[in-house]
Amino acid sequence: MGEIQGYRRNYPGTQPRHLHPAYVSSIKRAPLQPLVRLPHTLSEITGPLFGPEIVDRKAYDLTRQHSGEPLGERIVVSGRVLDENARPVGNTLIEIWQANAAGRYLHSRDQHNAPLDPNFTGCGHTMTDSEGRYRFVTILPGKYPWGNHYNAWRPAHIHFSLFGPAFATRLVTQMYFPGDPLLPFDPIFNCTDDEKARNRLVSFFDWETTIPSQALGYRFDIVLSGRDSTPMETHLHGEKS
Repeated sequence: MGEIQGYRRNYPGTQPRHLHPAYVSSIKRAPLQPLVRLPHTLSEITGPLFGPEIVDRKAYDLTRQHSGEPLGERIVVSGRVLDENARPVGNTLIEIWQANAAGRYLHSRDQHNAPLDPNFTGCGHTMTDSEGRYRFVTILPGKYPWGNHYNAWRPAHIHFSLFGPAFATRLVTQMYFPGDPLLPFDPIFNCTDDEKARNRLVSFFDWETTIPSQALGYRFDIVLSGRDSTPMETHLHGEKS
Protein backbone atom coordinates (compact mmCIF):
# COMPACT_ATOMS: atom_id res chain seq x y z
CA MET A 1 0.00 0.00 0.00
CA GLY A 2 1.15 3.52 -0.74
CA GLU A 3 1.72 6.15 1.88
CA ILE A 4 -1.49 7.69 3.19
CA GLN A 5 -1.36 11.49 3.15
CA GLY A 6 -3.12 13.09 6.10
CA TYR A 7 -5.47 16.01 5.68
CA ARG A 8 -3.83 19.34 6.47
CA ARG A 9 -6.06 21.86 8.20
CA ASN A 10 -6.15 25.44 6.96
CA TYR A 11 -3.75 27.68 8.81
CA PRO A 12 -5.29 30.49 10.92
CA GLY A 13 -5.94 33.62 8.87
CA THR A 14 -5.88 31.88 5.50
CA GLN A 15 -9.68 31.93 5.04
CA PRO A 16 -12.03 34.94 5.13
CA ARG A 17 -13.49 35.96 8.47
CA HIS A 18 -17.25 35.87 8.95
CA LEU A 19 -17.08 39.30 10.58
CA HIS A 20 -14.98 41.94 8.84
CA PRO A 21 -16.33 45.39 9.86
CA ALA A 22 -14.80 47.09 6.82
CA TYR A 23 -17.18 44.92 4.78
CA VAL A 24 -20.26 46.63 6.20
CA SER A 25 -22.88 43.99 5.37
CA SER A 26 -20.85 41.33 7.21
CA ILE A 27 -21.81 43.07 10.48
CA LYS A 28 -25.40 41.93 9.94
CA ARG A 29 -24.54 38.61 8.31
CA ALA A 30 -21.90 37.29 10.70
CA PRO A 31 -23.14 34.68 13.22
CA LEU A 32 -23.47 35.78 16.84
CA GLN A 33 -23.38 32.23 18.20
CA PRO A 34 -21.12 29.23 17.48
CA LEU A 35 -22.07 27.44 14.28
CA VAL A 36 -24.12 24.26 14.56
CA ARG A 37 -23.24 21.43 12.19
CA LEU A 38 -26.26 19.61 10.79
CA PRO A 39 -26.11 16.06 9.43
CA HIS A 40 -26.34 15.89 5.65
CA THR A 41 -29.09 14.00 3.89
CA LEU A 42 -28.26 11.17 1.50
CA SER A 43 -29.04 13.30 -1.55
CA GLU A 44 -26.66 16.01 -0.33
CA ILE A 45 -23.64 13.70 -0.12
CA THR A 46 -24.21 11.42 -3.12
CA GLY A 47 -24.86 13.78 -6.00
CA PRO A 48 -25.31 15.25 -8.41
CA LEU A 49 -22.78 13.73 -10.79
CA PHE A 50 -21.79 15.81 -13.81
CA GLY A 51 -20.23 14.53 -17.02
CA PRO A 52 -18.48 16.20 -19.96
CA GLU A 53 -21.65 15.92 -22.03
CA ILE A 54 -23.08 18.98 -20.24
CA VAL A 55 -20.37 21.24 -21.70
CA ASP A 56 -20.32 22.71 -25.20
CA ARG A 57 -18.22 25.50 -26.64
CA LYS A 58 -20.72 28.21 -25.76
CA ALA A 59 -20.57 27.13 -22.12
CA TYR A 60 -16.85 27.86 -21.71
CA ASP A 61 -16.47 30.57 -24.39
CA LEU A 62 -18.54 33.46 -23.09
CA THR A 63 -17.75 35.46 -26.24
CA ARG A 64 -19.65 32.96 -28.46
CA GLN A 65 -22.97 32.77 -26.64
CA HIS A 66 -24.83 35.30 -28.82
CA SER A 67 -25.09 36.21 -32.49
CA GLY A 68 -22.96 39.35 -32.10
CA GLU A 69 -19.54 40.10 -30.61
CA PRO A 70 -19.46 41.31 -26.99
CA LEU A 71 -17.77 44.59 -26.15
CA GLY A 72 -14.51 44.67 -24.22
CA GLU A 73 -11.07 43.13 -24.02
CA ARG A 74 -11.04 39.38 -24.60
CA ILE A 75 -9.13 37.25 -22.13
CA VAL A 76 -8.40 33.57 -21.52
CA VAL A 77 -8.66 32.34 -17.93
CA SER A 78 -7.23 28.90 -17.24
CA GLY A 79 -5.54 26.87 -14.55
CA ARG A 80 -5.73 23.71 -12.50
CA VAL A 81 -7.83 22.51 -9.58
CA LEU A 82 -5.70 20.68 -6.99
CA ASP A 83 -6.24 19.00 -3.63
CA GLU A 84 -4.21 19.68 -0.46
CA ASN A 85 -1.48 17.29 -1.65
CA ALA A 86 -1.10 19.02 -5.05
CA ARG A 87 -2.90 16.19 -6.83
CA PRO A 88 -5.22 17.13 -9.73
CA VAL A 89 -8.96 17.11 -9.15
CA GLY A 90 -10.51 15.90 -12.39
CA ASN A 91 -14.11 15.89 -13.63
CA THR A 92 -15.12 18.79 -11.42
CA LEU A 93 -17.79 21.23 -12.58
CA ILE A 94 -16.63 24.87 -12.55
CA GLU A 95 -19.06 27.75 -13.04
CA ILE A 96 -18.15 31.42 -13.42
CA TRP A 97 -20.13 34.64 -13.43
CA GLN A 98 -19.00 38.23 -13.83
CA ALA A 99 -19.85 41.80 -14.78
CA ASN A 100 -19.55 42.93 -18.37
CA ALA A 101 -16.83 45.26 -19.65
CA ALA A 102 -18.73 48.29 -18.33
CA GLY A 103 -18.98 46.81 -14.83
CA ARG A 104 -22.62 45.70 -14.88
CA TYR A 105 -24.22 42.32 -14.19
CA LEU A 106 -27.18 41.01 -16.16
CA HIS A 107 -29.30 40.85 -13.01
CA SER A 108 -32.43 42.69 -11.93
CA ARG A 109 -30.82 43.81 -8.67
CA ASP A 110 -27.94 45.52 -10.45
CA GLN A 111 -29.12 49.08 -11.04
CA HIS A 112 -25.70 50.56 -11.83
CA ASN A 113 -26.22 53.03 -14.70
CA ALA A 114 -23.51 51.42 -16.85
CA PRO A 115 -24.85 49.89 -20.09
CA LEU A 116 -25.81 46.27 -20.53
CA ASP A 117 -24.27 44.35 -23.42
CA PRO A 118 -26.85 42.38 -25.45
CA ASN A 119 -24.09 40.04 -26.60
CA PHE A 120 -22.72 39.19 -23.18
CA THR A 121 -24.58 37.22 -20.52
CA GLY A 122 -21.63 36.91 -18.12
CA CYS A 123 -21.86 33.30 -17.00
CA GLY A 124 -20.44 29.97 -18.15
CA HIS A 125 -19.26 26.55 -17.04
CA THR A 126 -16.84 23.77 -17.86
CA MET A 127 -15.42 20.52 -16.45
CA THR A 128 -11.84 19.93 -15.39
CA ASP A 129 -10.00 17.23 -17.35
CA SER A 130 -8.16 14.28 -15.82
CA GLU A 131 -5.24 16.58 -14.91
CA GLY A 132 -7.49 19.10 -13.19
CA ARG A 133 -7.17 21.64 -16.02
CA TYR A 134 -9.88 24.10 -17.04
CA ARG A 135 -10.17 26.98 -19.54
CA PHE A 136 -12.56 29.86 -20.21
CA VAL A 137 -12.62 32.55 -22.90
CA THR A 138 -14.36 35.71 -21.71
CA ILE A 139 -14.21 39.49 -21.41
CA LEU A 140 -12.17 41.48 -18.90
CA PRO A 141 -14.82 42.53 -16.35
CA GLY A 142 -15.22 46.18 -15.51
CA LYS A 143 -14.88 47.75 -12.07
CA TYR A 144 -18.09 49.05 -10.52
CA PRO A 145 -19.38 51.09 -7.55
CA TRP A 146 -21.14 49.35 -4.70
CA GLY A 147 -22.85 50.50 -1.53
CA ASN A 148 -20.23 49.64 1.08
CA HIS A 149 -19.64 53.39 1.61
CA TYR A 150 -20.28 56.57 -0.34
CA ASN A 151 -17.38 56.07 -2.79
CA ALA A 152 -16.72 52.32 -2.73
CA TRP A 153 -15.61 50.52 -5.90
CA ARG A 154 -15.00 46.82 -6.44
CA PRO A 155 -11.87 45.75 -8.33
CA ALA A 156 -12.29 43.69 -11.49
CA HIS A 157 -13.05 40.10 -10.54
CA ILE A 158 -14.63 36.84 -11.67
CA HIS A 159 -16.70 34.61 -9.38
CA PHE A 160 -15.88 30.88 -9.36
CA SER A 161 -18.08 28.04 -8.11
CA LEU A 162 -16.65 24.52 -7.83
CA PHE A 163 -18.77 21.42 -7.33
CA GLY A 164 -17.24 18.32 -5.82
CA PRO A 165 -19.01 14.95 -5.74
CA ALA A 166 -22.02 16.42 -3.91
CA PHE A 167 -23.97 19.65 -3.36
CA ALA A 168 -22.57 19.82 0.18
CA THR A 169 -19.03 20.17 -1.19
CA ARG A 170 -19.66 23.28 -3.30
CA LEU A 171 -17.05 26.03 -2.85
CA VAL A 172 -17.19 29.63 -4.06
CA THR A 173 -14.34 32.11 -4.50
CA GLN A 174 -13.32 35.17 -6.52
CA MET A 175 -10.41 35.71 -8.91
CA TYR A 176 -8.73 39.11 -9.21
CA PHE A 177 -6.27 40.59 -11.72
CA PRO A 178 -2.64 41.59 -11.13
CA GLY A 179 -1.85 45.26 -10.64
CA ASP A 180 -5.42 46.35 -9.92
CA PRO A 181 -5.16 49.63 -7.95
CA LEU A 182 -8.41 48.92 -6.08
CA LEU A 183 -7.17 45.74 -4.37
CA PRO A 184 -5.67 47.48 -1.30
CA PHE A 185 -9.03 49.18 -0.68
CA ASP A 186 -11.38 46.24 -1.24
CA PRO A 187 -12.76 44.81 2.03
CA ILE A 188 -13.87 41.53 0.46
CA PHE A 189 -10.37 40.84 -0.87
CA ASN A 190 -8.79 42.00 2.40
CA CYS A 191 -10.99 40.04 4.82
CA THR A 192 -8.44 37.21 4.52
CA ASP A 193 -5.80 38.18 7.09
CA ASP A 194 -2.84 36.18 5.79
CA GLU A 195 -1.16 38.12 2.96
CA LYS A 196 0.16 35.07 1.14
CA ALA A 197 -3.24 33.42 1.24
CA ARG A 198 -4.92 36.63 0.10
CA ASN A 199 -2.59 36.92 -2.86
CA ARG A 200 -3.59 33.43 -4.00
CA LEU A 201 -6.80 35.10 -5.15
CA VAL A 202 -4.85 37.14 -7.72
CA SER A 203 -4.29 35.55 -11.11
CA PHE A 204 -1.10 36.13 -13.05
CA PHE A 205 -0.46 36.98 -16.67
CA ASP A 206 0.33 33.91 -18.77
CA TRP A 207 2.12 34.16 -22.12
CA GLU A 208 1.53 30.49 -22.92
CA THR A 209 -2.26 30.82 -22.96
CA THR A 210 -2.31 34.24 -24.63
CA ILE A 211 -3.85 34.01 -28.12
CA PRO A 212 -1.88 36.14 -30.61
CA SER A 213 -3.83 39.21 -31.77
CA GLN A 214 -6.93 38.03 -29.87
CA ALA A 215 -6.78 37.61 -26.09
CA LEU A 216 -4.43 37.92 -23.12
CA GLY A 217 -4.07 34.86 -20.91
CA TYR A 218 -4.40 34.73 -17.11
CA ARG A 219 -3.65 31.70 -14.95
CA PHE A 220 -5.59 30.95 -11.77
CA ASP A 221 -4.88 27.70 -9.94
CA ILE A 222 -7.33 26.67 -7.20
CA VAL A 223 -6.26 24.57 -4.19
CA LEU A 224 -9.30 23.15 -2.42
CA SER A 225 -7.97 22.59 1.11
CA GLY A 226 -4.91 22.46 3.34
CA ARG A 227 -2.16 24.93 4.15
CA ASP A 228 -2.01 26.40 0.63
CA SER A 229 -5.75 26.45 -0.06
CA THR A 230 -7.39 29.23 -2.02
CA PRO A 231 -9.52 31.48 0.22
CA MET A 232 -13.20 30.62 -0.26
CA GLU A 233 -16.29 32.68 0.48
CA THR A 234 -18.65 31.69 3.25
CA HIS A 235 -22.35 31.37 2.49
CA LEU A 236 -22.82 34.60 4.44
CA HIS A 237 -21.47 36.65 1.57
CA GLY A 238 -23.70 37.74 -1.29
CA GLU A 239 -22.87 36.34 -4.72
CA LYS A 240 -23.34 39.56 -6.66
CA SER A 241 -20.54 41.48 -4.93
